[in-house]
Amino acid sequence: MENKKRQLLYAVQMYDFYLYELQLYLDTHPTCPNGLQAFRKYKELRDRAAAAYANLFGPISPMQSDCDNVFEWIKGPWPWEKEAN
Repeated sequence: MENKKRQLLYAVQMYDFYLYELQLYLDTHPTCPNGLQAFRKYKELRDRAAAAYANLFGPISPMQSDCDNVFEWIKGPWPWEKEAN
């Protein structure tokens, strides 16, 4: 299970990097169809990886917290803490 956790967190980080780079590109080429298509593709992949991580190990960001009964974001350890990895 620890391996799956690392794989999913790595995937989220990797897609975040791709998306940031694509964002910089799209800032100067906002109508590029290939850039827009790539952004949509990696955003979907990132969303899937983040959702899978949250389902198995808890939220990566406060926006993923289930706020119906308790704000889950405060439950630790957080993904960047040593105990979580």
